[in-house]
Formats: sequence, structure tokens, C-alpha cells
Amino acid sequence: MKYFVTGATGFIGSRLVRGLVERGDEVTALVRDPGRAEDLKGPGVTLVRGDITDRASLRTPMEGADGVFHLAAWYKIGVKDRGAAEKINVEGTRNVLETMRDLGIRKGVYTSTLAVFSDTRGKLVDETYRFEGRHLSVYDRTKWRAHYEVALPMIREGLPLVIVQPGVVYGPGDHSEVGKALELYLKKKLPLIPTRTAFSWAHVDDVAEGHLLAMDKGRPGESYILAGPAHTMAEALGTAEALTGIRASRLHAPPWLMRANSMLVKPLEWALPLPPAYTSEGLRVAAGTTYIGDNAKARRELGYHPRPLKEGLRETLAAMMERMGISEGEGRT
Repeated sequence: MKYFVTGATGFIGSRLVRGLVERGDEVTALVRDPGRAEDLKGPGVTLVRGDITDRASLRTPMEGADGVFHLAAWYKIGVKDRGAAEKINVEGTRNVLETMRDLGIRKGVYTSTLAVFSDTRGKLVDETYRFEGRHLSVYDRTKWRAHYEVALPMIREGLPLVIVQPGVVYGPGDHSEVGKALELYLKKKLPLIPTRTAFSWAHVDDVAEGHLLAMDKGRPGESYILAGPAHTMAEALGTAEALTGIRASRLHAPPWLMRANSMLVKPLEWALPLPPAYTSEGLRVAAGTTYIGDNAKARRELGYHPRPLKEGLRETLAAMMERMGISEGEGRT
């Protein structure tokens, strides 16, 4: 089978490409700079220069594909330059899906996110849930628009598309804010832990496998939550402490305090070089929020089986510690 993949150089996309090649499929990967995609080169992978914001660059490499995986997205929290969010997440998604429609591609998988549900306020929601209100971040808002204003209307018009919704994705090579928080923890420099903040934690390899399952078994027109087990940030760091012996911060910040600080820093952040996690948006996203979803449908229909957090963190932290030169058990007392 031949597959066209956007976002192939990303955290999930690179694993997906590897999985496709390992099972004998051919991949055409759209990349903005082939020279920076050396890790993808190899038998079964064709790198094509293009950009999802440039619709003209999509048609030729997508022609003849048996399926399309659209993973490319703008994902940043607490940054000043947000101009590309709408262009990439909304209009880029429109370009990919309309090109898929025009070429008559038989099936596609679009990577949405649990973040379209925003803060679920402690509720473990399923695919039928719909958030209406003010989003906590530009990422949440633009991915919501791509999901509900681009993908779903095109599905209703007949596009054979499956939507997948990962939650927090972690693993070796993670450079997200969660990955950075784990690194700070290992360095004993994570100053505090937000209370009640919770995510559905899925290992990157499980999420990549979930994409393959969605293409093979997913029903067009359906959405599947590719999330892992739900844990608070405090629980995750408690697990990390048990695995590494490195003591986590005992200073916990309640939601009201983080929201108050979010308002305090807002007038200052455009003049001061604040770390993303300590901007108004970064603090707001972490202020006791719960981005959690129920993966029962993906388990039942796709055979999706994400690993427990302890198992995934063991591998992730070991890889981080090796890269950072931290010895196992260094923090034990």
C-alpha cells in the first residue's frame, strides 16, 4: 500500500513512518526541507518538498496514494508569535482534506486532539462530548476549528475520513512542555507541581500504532480517542520518583493561585522573556485543568491497547537520564 503522510518529521509522525515501512508499505512524506529529514530517508520512503499551507504542493505527491495520514500541526503553548496557528491548523488541514477529496483518495486519518474538548473539569469524556466556550489556548481553539469546522463538515459531505484524538503523548525524544517538565524534574529544578491538573498519558509508540489501526480498522466518519490512562501530574511525578529515586517537588500550586498568576503576568509577558510554562497562557492551561478522555471505543473497535504509565515512564525516563548523564538511583536517599 502507498500512503501520503504530513507531519512525518514530528514526534508521532516519525514513528508512524517507521511502522508503515516495517510492515512493507510505501510512504511519500511531505517535508518543508528534505535536508532536515535525514532520519526518514531509507527504503520505502520518498521525501517530497512541500507545505500544507501551499495547496499547490500537495496534489502531485498525493496522487496515487491508497491513503492519507494528516498529522502536521502547529503546537505551541505560551509563545508570542501565534500567527501561524490558524494558517497551519485550520487552513492547512482544509488544503490537505480538500486535495484528498479532489483526488478521490479512498481513506484518510486526521490527527485531531483531546484538546478540542478543552478542560473537561474532571470528567472522563468520550467522542460524543463537545466543548462550547472559551478555549484556554490558541492551540486548543485552532484545533477545535479544524475538527468541527473543516473535518466534520467534509465527512458529512462524504469524505472517507477517520479522526483520531491523542491526549498527552510522551516517550523518548519528547520536546513538548510535558517532556520539558520531566527533564526539569530529573534535574531537580521543577519548582512546583500544579494540583488537580490531569492528562490522559499515551506512549508515542502506542499512539503511532493507533494511527495504523485507525487506517486499517477505523470506520470512516468516526472519531477515536487514542489516549492513555488518566493521571494527575502529581501522580505521574510520584511514579517517576518511585522509578528513579529522584525526589519530586513537595510544593504544590492550587488552581486559584495559578489562575491569579496568569492574570498578573499577562501585562508583562510581551516585554519580558518568560518561559512558555510561566506565561499567562501556560499558567492558565496548567491551572487544575483536566484534558482526559475515555479510550473504550478505540479499544473495542480498533484493538488499541496503550501501556500503563509506569511502564511507559520507565523507558522514557531511562532514555532521558542516559542522554542527560544522570545515573540510575542518583537521587535515592
